[in-house]
Amino acid sequence: MTIDELVELCNPLDVSIPEGKEFNLGPLVQDSREIAENSVFIAIRGTEVDGHMFLDDALDQGAAVVICEESYYTDRDVCVIEVESTRAIFGKLAQAFAGNPAEKLQIIGITGTNGKTTVATLVYKILCFNNKKSSLLGTVANYIQDEIFDSKLTTADPLELAENMQKMIDAGSEYLVMEVSSHALHQGRVNGFDYKVAAFTNLSHDHLDYHTTIEEYAKAKKILFDGLNGDSVAVINTDDLYGTYMVENSMASVYDFGFTSDTLYKCHLISNDPDGLMINVEDVAISSPLVGQFNAYNLASAYLICKALDLSDEEITSALATVQGAPGRMESVKVQGAPYVVVDYAHSPDALKNVLETLKELKADHQKLWVVFGCGGNRDVAKRPSMAKIAEELADYSVVTSDNPRFENPDVIIADILNGYQNLDGVTSITDRKEAIYHTVQQASSSDIILIAGKGHEDYQEVEGQRHPFDDSRIAREALTQKTGGAG
Repeated sequence: MTIDELVELCNPLDVSIPEGKEFNLGPLVQDSREIAENSVFIAIRGTEVDGHMFLDDALDQGAAVVICEESYYTDRDVCVIEVESTRAIFGKLAQAFAGNPAEKLQIIGITGTNGKTTVATLVYKILCFNNKKSSLLGTVANYIQDEIFDSKLTTADPLELAENMQKMIDAGSEYLVMEVSSHALHQGRVNGFDYKVAAFTNLSHDHLDYHTTIEEYAKAKKILFDGLNGDSVAVINTDDLYGTYMVENSMASVYDFGFTSDTLYKCHLISNDPDGLMINVEDVAISSPLVGQFNAYNLASAYLICKALDLSDEEITSALATVQGAPGRMESVKVQGAPYVVVDYAHSPDALKNVLETLKELKADHQKLWVVFGCGGNRDVAKRPSMAKIAEELADYSVVTSDNPRFENPDVIIADILNGYQNLDGVTSITDRKEAIYHTVQQASSSDIILIAGKGHEDYQEVEGQRHPFDDSRIAREALTQKTGGAG
């Protein structure tokens, strides 16, 4: 890339270029500690650190260009580009420096409070089932073809995203299925490329510590659909109150669906039992091993996304009849002669409600329903009592424990949760999560159902900035095995 091409991409407010200087531009960098000779440093204002504080450091390390949002003078022989918003152009620049890999992929973006991981996983597995070369970027894991690598954020920063896309191209991928978080949309992390299909699952109380209000949260989600072009398709759940809002003024073709609303694709729930689901979408019968009414929506969304990608009904339904959802989503942990344990990522009020309602529908009259849950530290405090109210309404017994306390005192978080209960009969609080799981397994009868909620696929517990190994499924299996005297 030449300096003139870079300046044009930035659409700058002001540019300072040393007269007669030849530029041999190096990589685009947002962390001054990673700068090499001739790097292009872009100063991003983060939630905790402002990159503008490191402009001098960047030049000291050898940056040839700095891109910033404020007037910055230096007598060094470098280029300074001032722009209105570095976040707004970061994605476009990251793609350009990586060779625009997004242009070589059909990209499917999925957003919503709940269900996006399951929908993304289903779409990825449907594509793979039909021998489509596909990759996945999501909360649980990233896949480049069939190679898996860990994911720490639902949606990565633009540099990492562009780098991953290029790796996908190199591996032969034609499709990229990705979860798109509200944070990423609000922060412009997914700017700079187009989506073939974008889907909205639902919107409920979550992340209000960041977005402040549900309205601002919805606006952040809507950014995905506002950016679609006329060749894109938007798949929208219009049973959700915010479904229609998402595609107001969108240029995309809209595939809206619902089980209760009047939509283009009318859906019907045929059956929902411990063996799985059967639904009908505009006379197309879909069966799946997944359970729960909320998964009926996930199945419908995945079906319509793949339909928008021109897969046939037979290709889609054949795949859905066999493929499972994401790890840590309604994941069963079974040991003969012990309570039936389900591990799920449900960490918002709506998600907890969905899973508990599903388990309550599936259980027999003689079975009791237990729930083990907590709330994350340094996150939305308002949802803590809300989760308690849902647990009190739907579960027979609650065990409130620690989730990822981060830098908060876990006992304070637990106290906030307990304030949401009207009656503490049948409620136990145990701060240590492992002890809480063991206690619940020991107290439950062999026919009972136990939901361990909040962490799902996570194999760690975050305390005071450190991630300690912790796997709900593994701990539950150990507790179940101990209860049965070692029977497997």
